[in-house]
Amino acid sequence: MKATIIVQNLKCGGCARTITNKLSEMEKISEVEVFPNTSTVSFSYEESNDALRVKDKLKDLGYPPVDSKNTIAFKAKSFVSCATGKMAKK
Repeated sequence: MKATIIVQNLKCGGCARTITNKLSEMEKISEVEVFPNTSTVSFSYEESNDALRVKDKLKDLGYPPVDSKNTIAFKAKSFVSCATGKMAKK
C-alpha cells in the first residue's frame, strides 16, 4: 500500500535527505519520496500499523503531520534533522 503524509517544518533538501534516510531504514517501509515544495512524504508500507510507525518516526524527527500540534520541541528537532541532512553525503 502507498501513503502520503503532509508534514510541518519540512523546508529544504537537508530535511528531505534526513527523512528519506531514516524512513528507508525502517522495516516494511519502501519507496520513500519527500517533496519539500509541498511538504509531503510518500512511502509504501505493508500493514496499517507500519504507516502509524512512520507518523511516529516523523514526529520523532521533528516533522509532525499537519493534523498534529507543532511544538517548539518539534521545531527544534527539525532544525537539527535538517542540519544533519545537509551535512550527510548521498
